[in-house]
Amino acid sequence: MEFQGKKVLVVGAGLSGIGAVEALNKAGARPVLYDGNEKLLKADIEKKLPEGCLCEIITGSLPEEVKEEITLAVFSPGVPVDTPFANGLRSQGIDIWGEIELAYVLGRGKVIAITGTNGKTTTTSLVGEIMKRHFQSVDVVGNIGNPYTKTAQNASEDTVTVAEISSFQLETIHTFHPDVSAILNITPDHLNRHHTMENYVAVKERIAENQTKNDICVLNYEDPYTKAFGEKCPAGVTYYSSAQKLEDGLYLDGEEICQAQGGRHRRLMNIHEMNLVGICNVENVMAAIAIAQSMGVPEEEILETVRNFKAVEHRIEFVASKRGVDYYNDSKATNPDAAIQGILAMSRPTVLIGGGYDKQNEYDTWIEAFGGKVKCLVLIGETREKIAACARAHGMENIILADRFEEALDICVEKAQPGDAVLLSPACASWGMFPNYEVRGKEFKEYVNHLKEL
Repeated sequence: MEFQGKKVLVVGAGLSGIGAVEALNKAGARPVLYDGNEKLLKADIEKKLPEGCLCEIITGSLPEEVKEEITLAVFSPGVPVDTPFANGLRSQGIDIWGEIELAYVLGRGKVIAITGTNGKTTTTSLVGEIMKRHFQSVDVVGNIGNPYTKTAQNASEDTVTVAEISSFQLETIHTFHPDVSAILNITPDHLNRHHTMENYVAVKERIAENQTKNDICVLNYEDPYTKAFGEKCPAGVTYYSSAQKLEDGLYLDGEEICQAQGGRHRRLMNIHEMNLVGICNVENVMAAIAIAQSMGVPEEEILETVRNFKAVEHRIEFVASKRGVDYYNDSKATNPDAAIQGILAMSRPTVLIGGGYDKQNEYDTWIEAFGGKVKCLVLIGETREKIAACARAHGMENIILADRFEEALDICVEKAQPGDAVLLSPACASWGMFPNYEVRGKEFKEYVNHLKEL
């Protein structure tokens, strides 16, 4: 698409929006940065823009005369695409893209795209490290915190882009065509945005919609949605399984990660060679190995990188041992299924902090996964009463509600005994108490690291 001189509306003044404006500016377009929050000050938005980046800034309502001049709209992931505002743009014949689509159109080189309800960040980070070991030009982008548009225009034909892609970002793709894609799992999440599980699944599957049999899609054989998608996926499929021996693909046999190919079965590595803990991370590693093999990376390079890889911050991250108690930061567990993986990774009695923003999830399967490990459940945020009622219905009695995060941490210190673990694994988003899960996790770590030994 030719952008020179065209007026493009960028909706949302966050990281993605700023990245899109910068990319459009470099491409010769005339971007209009728009945010419906009328309380935002234009001067504050201007400070976010790179030096020399030109764009018109509008907050509050969008004037009709501006709409009439727009040829394209680029939505940030946090902006819903089914609102009257979005529908009004479509009725004018204006296409709605996302930052991922814009970056793909502007970029070059090979693209690896990874999605899934849980495990995206760990898998993307690990794949990124493997690619960096083998290829000279590698960009790790997307939902992981580095806007794809920031790197796309500097990419060459030799660049490998590893992108963590959320369901929000997949809503607005059109031609996005990764060479290798992966769907790690699909469990209920973001239903306040996607409305139904069917919609959520369909959006996740879009990651492969432009792929062909010359491309690869890596899928989890143990997830019913991804396993079923393998039957209709337009790309060539590579499966991995943590529960059964596959005749073709990667699988876990006891404590050994193995691979079956062409009738031959062979061992790759023992899971205790990894620094990562939990069956969820074994699955993430198998997905990463399959992706890297599809990119032609030598096996020993792949496995050596896996052996040296440390846990991603905020995902079952060991923080410190204080007064005989181990503290784990799993703030990135923003839904019940992710939080299940956190509690399954614990090997000792656990004081658990849960609760936060209500994304309309149910918590029964999370509570059921406690399996007697959780000796005390400390709840925060707007979901605390809902989760407490669910936990009581499942026979749990030692439940404490806290008004503030620091109060919850004080309670954990009081209740945990030597030999126990304290786990921040909220099963909820952080909004309402924190701007994001990173801030929540950092506050937890700062509190723990300042605890004095008795």
